[in-house]
Amino acid sequence: MDLPVDEWKSYVLKKWSLLPLSIQVTVSTAKSLSAIFLQCSSHLQPEDEIFLKRLSSSYLVEKDPDAPLFYREEGNRKFQRKDYKGATVLYSKGISHSRPNTEDISLCYANRSAALFHLGQYEVCLKDIIRAQIHGYPERLQPKMMLRKAECLVALGRLQEANQSIGELESYFTATPTLAASHFQILQRNLCHLKIKVQEKETLTETFPVALTDVFKDMNLQEENEQISSASSSVTLCTDPLKGRYLVATKDILPGELLVKEDAFVSVLNPGEMPQVHHGLESKWDTRVTNGDLHCHRCLKHTLATVPCDGCSYAKYCSQECMQQAWELYHSIECALGGILLTLGIFCHTALRSTLLARFEDTGRVIRKLCHEFSYQDIYLPEKKNEKKTLYYDLEENEENGKIVETPISGCNINGKYENNYNAIFSLLPHTENHSPEHKFLCAFSVAALCRHLEAASFQALMPGLKSSKLKAVMTPMLSPELNIWGVAMLRHMLQLQCNAQAITTIRQTGSRESVITDSRQVRLATGLFPVVSLLNHSCSPNTSVAFINTAATVQASQQIVKGQEILHCYGPHESRMDVAERQQKLRSQYFFECNCPACQNEKHRTTARPRWEAFCCNSCRATMQGDDVLSCGSRSCTESVSRDHLVSRLQGLQRQVGVAQKLLRSGKLEQAIQQLLECQRDAESFLSAEHIVVGRIEDDLAQAYAALGDWGMSATHLQKSLRMVEVRHGPSSIEMGHELFKLAQVFFNGFAIPEALNTIQKAEKVLSVHYGPWNDEIQELQKMKSCLLDLPPIPVGPSV
Repeated sequence: MDLPVDEWKSYVLKKWSLLPLSIQVTVSTAKSLSAIFLQCSSHLQPEDEIFLKRLSSSYLVEKDPDAPLFYREEGNRKFQRKDYKGATVLYSKGISHSRPNTEDISLCYANRSAALFHLGQYEVCLKDIIRAQIHGYPERLQPKMMLRKAECLVALGRLQEANQSIGELESYFTATPTLAASHFQILQRNLCHLKIKVQEKETLTETFPVALTDVFKDMNLQEENEQISSASSSVTLCTDPLKGRYLVATKDILPGELLVKEDAFVSVLNPGEMPQVHHGLESKWDTRVTNGDLHCHRCLKHTLATVPCDGCSYAKYCSQECMQQAWELYHSIECALGGILLTLGIFCHTALRSTLLARFEDTGRVIRKLCHEFSYQDIYLPEKKNEKKTLYYDLEENEENGKIVETPISGCNINGKYENNYNAIFSLLPHTENHSPEHKFLCAFSVAALCRHLEAASFQALMPGLKSSKLKAVMTPMLSPELNIWGVAMLRHMLQLQCNAQAITTIRQTGSRESVITDSRQVRLATGLFPVVSLLNHSCSPNTSVAFINTAATVQASQQIVKGQEILHCYGPHESRMDVAERQQKLRSQYFFECNCPACQNEKHRTTARPRWEAFCCNSCRATMQGDDVLSCGSRSCTESVSRDHLVSRLQGLQRQVGVAQKLLRSGKLEQAIQQLLECQRDAESFLSAEHIVVGRIEDDLAQAYAALGDWGMSATHLQKSLRMVEVRHGPSSIEMGHELFKLAQVFFNGFAIPEALNTIQKAEKVLSVHYGPWNDEIQELQKMKSCLLDLPPIPVGPSV
């Protein structure tokens, strides 16, 4: 996913293995990225390009004229089964394969508008009606669309416009005597009902909900930092020879305080499992839902009504505006390379997009940075009129004496300000010396292959205003000098991404639509580069939480931070999710450092048993079992002992049985699921600690099953047990605790346990608000529940006896 597909990796690594040892040594020991890139790209042969092209052709990213009908018919089947969301996604797939101004695209837009109407998304439905008409919706079908438009306007309370639409529809009937009698009667009947609705609404005082405030945009930093863009004044930027750059608190910070609110410099949507072209009888059109079907490819906003690129079937957007912006910024070049980019992976795609976005800053400054790597002397860079001259760190020339100026902290301008721009992106370390030779060859060779395809697709568009006075053969003739410059930049970014990429995540609800308790999980939506967030160092027990809304990241204090304390973020390996050995291995392999945070230091010196959420207990006295290969009871009065292998085998068998129960639960066989889970619970109690993670999962599943049966009391009992185990493992103020409290609040709310619900809502809000802003879906849902409960009339109290 991040790196190229397995077939390309195997192909390139085999090529590496066949290189002479002298060349392998050159790549291994080269200090400069230009030397690595030039050496690797010189081995790119025509047969390599043919192989890559063949791999990329397996992705269906071009528009297929036969696909719209298939997806429209599949969408109609979903629509008939009243699965309107599923129908919407399939109609969107049909739209993405349709050419503009064709009947195919107009019919798909019209059908999608019908599904959106049934989902209550009236504003979006109206937009699809307009799109269908713009693209030539057939005249014979216009009455249905006109009626749907009027119904949307009524539902939105726009009665004047609704009356106008009704008038237009009546005029259409008068002017179209050829309309089939049966069809005419149905439409007339629906129109009469609609006119009655309008009259009823006009007799009422119009009260419509005000659109939800864009709380995220309103959530601002308390005071902007003059030294670091997108950061609050509560932090400052420091540097250290060992730690590099890092952020420190300039004052005491309370939990929940917003420290950073930053838009990604670049982001690329994670495509998920992309369908590949099938050969033979199996359909080549895929009906599975991916991230690309539900999110804008530019701003990452969630949407059911995507607007496709006119040139390919892959890129989809939330609006015409986003589509146009993406086209101007990067997609005009990426459009023809969809299959290539999917084959080469997200890191290669992000590296390309970073260089494309660099064009919209100061082109001259960007090229000087890149040419510095080559010591180029004969690249001519035309000056812009009234160009603002700002000196950047070690790759910017001083106007007065032409010398290179180095600022105290890399990535800052000469005034010491660190900004969200290409200069800051360029300053992120690629860790060239830490990557394996094979990995460097894979990245450089992949970038070279991408450059070759860019060259074939007319690369001049990538280099506006750049000319060469004497483009000599100072490089390999395989690629043009301009492409070599940008190839080195892309290689730098691709190597940077391993340590600096942020996985942009979102909270996605899981389980069936009929599930009463909303469960959720964090899923990766995209990959992005955030210059300011990248300043945060790692801790396995961090003092901040990072959250995302579309392409923006927020960093909030998750606990009290005292003045002078470093601001720390977890790179993934957290003390509550991995033991110290696993965390260290992960950090060394991906980030090239040994973690010495307090959590790691404490675990390294700890001689006690494993954490309670992983511990086995004595079957006789319930005390914790201790030891290595053979475990003995921790109680002095008990002589019980057992092999660890035996207990591990029992645990694996129990997990399989829990899996069986979960399948029963998902299929709606609730009584059987409860019976199976209760048996698992009894088995678990005989050898697992009361706080073991598997015991918690059993309690959580029992809560789900009882809630589905409407037994809110039993559901709450089991969920409260699960909650205690989450608190032991993750802590009382953790994100995990917040999600579990949210589920408990739902149970109390549905069970009409008003005092318990209000108390739990308050606790859940308090925890979740520390980790997320007020825009969080769960926080908004909690506020709705609280408002509903507080608006209830007081329960009458009978006379005392």
